[in-house]
Amino acid sequence: MRGRRRELSRTAFPAEKLVVDVYAAQALPLPRAAAFYVRCGSEIDPESLSNWFAQQGVRTCLPVVDEPDQPLFFREAAGFLEPDALGLPAPGSCADRLQPDLIFVPLLGFDRTGARLGQGGGYYDRTLSARRASGVPMRAIGLAFAGQEVARIPTDAFDQRLDGVLTEREYLDFKGDR
Repeated sequence: MRGRRRELSRTAFPAEKLVVDVYAAQALPLPRAAAFYVRCGSEIDPESLSNWFAQQGVRTCLPVVDEPDQPLFFREAAGFLEPDALGLPAPGSCADRLQPDLIFVPLLGFDRTGARLGQGGGYYDRTLSARRASGVPMRAIGLAFAGQEVARIPTDAFDQRLDGVLTEREYLDFKGDR
């Protein structure tokens, strides 16, 4: 899956810009705050989408790992980024902590049931599980190249399903709450 994503990232230009058009065409309600991620390797880059949300007046934020094997938390995407506990770029401690009601999730692969294959650390699964258990309304949307879709992703009880997947070709709604 990593090799497939690497190849897609080389040939899928301008996917990062097309996801903005696909999302905007859905006419989904705008969240108060939306979480993105800093592109790592061959992940689809969410920067254009994040900029579009900011232009719509939505507060944007990025994940922060404070401790290994714990859920992520989110800080406003403002100012300089610094390494978090895993060495990943994240907003510094002076950035506001936010509770996003929309979280864009990176992935290696997805299927049409909302199952996703992540990077293997379990951070997004822990985070989505904790947020869903809190009862606070939230949507989790995978951000991917269309070519990352597979017929079936094996899952277990720990894996959290996505509410949707956004690609350069389409938006797949698994929750039915357009």
